[in-house]
Order: sequence, then C-alpha cells, then structure tokens
Amino acid sequence: MKGDRVEIVVDAGDTTRTYEVVASRAGRRVETAVRRGVVEVSEVTRTGVVVRTARFMANRVLALVEQPVPREDDTEKAGRSGRPLRDVPEA
Repeated sequence: MKGDRVEIVVDAGDTTRTYEVVASRAGRRVETAVRRGVVEVSEVTRTGVVVRTARFMANRVLALVEQPVPREDDTEKAGRSGRPLRDVPEA
C-alpha cells in the first residue's frame, strides 16, 4: 500500500547509515526477505513485479524496521457518510 516503508540501519565501520525503501505509488507494497546472508528489501507492484530492490549483507544490518500505513477497518468505513458533521438546525 502506498506509504508503506522499511528503514534499514547498517553498520558502516565507524558509523551507522540509515536507508529507507518506500512504496511510492498506490497499489505497491514493500517486502523483506533474508536469504543466504543477504537482506533484500523490495518494492513490489500488485502483480508481483519487483520495481526496485535494496540488498545488504545480513551481518552488517543492525535494525530492520517495518512501518506499515495504518489501514482502516471495514467497521470504520461503514460508519462514515462522507458528509461533514453539522449542528442540527432548529425547526
């Protein structure tokens, strides 16, 4: 979903570096995978096509923070009428 993001903190010797992968368009999501000592963070479309990938050595990654966009429940959507709240006019 647009706005999903993953922050990666990497040990860069004497300092740390922070990288961010963000789902930049509607319908895209961010997926993470750890394979064979490599951490992969990818932005993926609805159909599963990878748009871009960031790869880091797993032994250098200090933190991997996934920050999804808050999603609305179906109960919240049902209660909304789309109109602003107003005072009840006097008759």
